Amino acid sequence: MSPTDHAHPIDAERVAHARSRLPSAEDAARLTSLLSLMADPVRIRLIYALDVAEELCVGDLALALEVSEDSVTYALRLLRTAGLVLARKQGRVVYNRLAPDFPEPLRDHCLRQLVAITRTAPVDED
Repeated sequence: MSPTDHAHPIDAERVAHARSRLPSAEDAARLTSLLSLMADPVRIRLIYALDVAEELCVGDLALALEVSEDSVTYALRLLRTAGLVLARKQGRVVYNRLAPDFPEPLRDHCLRQLVAITRTAPVDED
C-alpha cells in the first residue's frame, strides 16, 4: 500500500475537490524555492527598499539597509538570477530595481500583511 492509498476516505468529495485545486508538485517546488529565496532579512529589506525608492545602487542600498556592500551584492546576485531584480548601468554606476513583472500584489499586500502578522503574533514560550 502506498502512502497515498487509503481504504476509506472520510469525505471523498472534499478530498477530490482539494486534490483538484492543489498546485502540482513541480509548481509547489518552484514556489517554495522562490519563497525561501526571499526568506532572508537582507533580501526582503532590499526588496522593500527598491519598492519605495524605485532604484538604487549597491552603496546606497547598503546605507539604507545598514549592511555591508558585500551583503547587498550577494543578495542582488541571487535576486537577479531569480528574475526579481534588474540592473541598469549609467556610466560607472549600476542601478538596481525590481523587475517590471515583480508581483505587485505580493509586495503591496502580502509582504506588508505578513510583517504585520509577525508584529502581533504571540511569542512562543518554551
